[in-house]
Amino acid sequence: MAICCYFAGMNEFWIYVVVCVGAAFAGFIDAVVGGGGLVQVPLLLILFPQLSHVQVIATNRFASIAGTSVAAFQYIRSVGIDATMVLVTGAAAAISSFSGTFVMKLIAPEVFKPLLLIVITLLAIYSFLKKDLGKEHSLKHTGTAFLWVAAAVGAVTGFYNGFIGPGTGTLLVFGFVSVLGMNFLKASASAKIINAIADAASLVGFLLSKSVVFKLAIPMMLSNMLGSYIGSKAAILKGNQFIRYVFLVVLILLIARLGWDVFLK
Repeated sequence: MAICCYFAGMNEFWIYVVVCVGAAFAGFIDAVVGGGGLVQVPLLLILFPQLSHVQVIATNRFASIAGTSVAAFQYIRSVGIDATMVLVTGAAAAISSFSGTFVMKLIAPEVFKPLLLIVITLLAIYSFLKKDLGKEHSLKHTGTAFLWVAAAVGAVTGFYNGFIGPGTGTLLVFGFVSVLGMNFLKASASAKIINAIADAASLVGFLLSKSVVFKLAIPMMLSNMLGSYIGSKAAILKGNQFIRYVFLVVLILLIARLGWDVFLK
């Protein structure tokens, strides 16, 4: 509440400066390992409390999709991707995400979120203790089995996206690294393409419903693109160890976000 009151007293120009800096930082994080929404969405909720939840999500999606596309282009050009795997995983994630929105109405978040908090905390501990996680690109499956397992990873993370949302890209990277055996760089590259496809599909609905607040979304989009460009360049240049550090930071942010929902809301 004190934070909201502080920003309420700020000049509108400086509020826009703060939101654009936040969007650039979100783009940087999202380009490296996903999870930019963990920064951008709370920032919009704090700075613009008059916006509805749908307007916040729609404006965030419009701003982030451009940054995601910039990062995806950089990864495709510099790292390369398995196009078949990305398409199969993306399709599974999209279908599962659509289903997750309906299941959300059947299961109370008060039941699901504490379980999710425990699972993600365990993932963070596992990632921290397993120092060599994601360093080597050594696939655990080949051929058709590889595609089926990738589709399963996409389905699980897609369901999470439809049910909860923030941090989906980070969990997708974890799935690619731990289940498929990718290194962090390849996993981040693949996750970016899938995120761009999924975001584009959902953005159409937001645009049709006229939920995007363009006076916010356009400057945020430009800032997010800048952050994504710097983030993807840094990830490609510095490699797997750098991505692993950012990955752990984003997992901590995700735990904090879920912890807030479970214990403080």
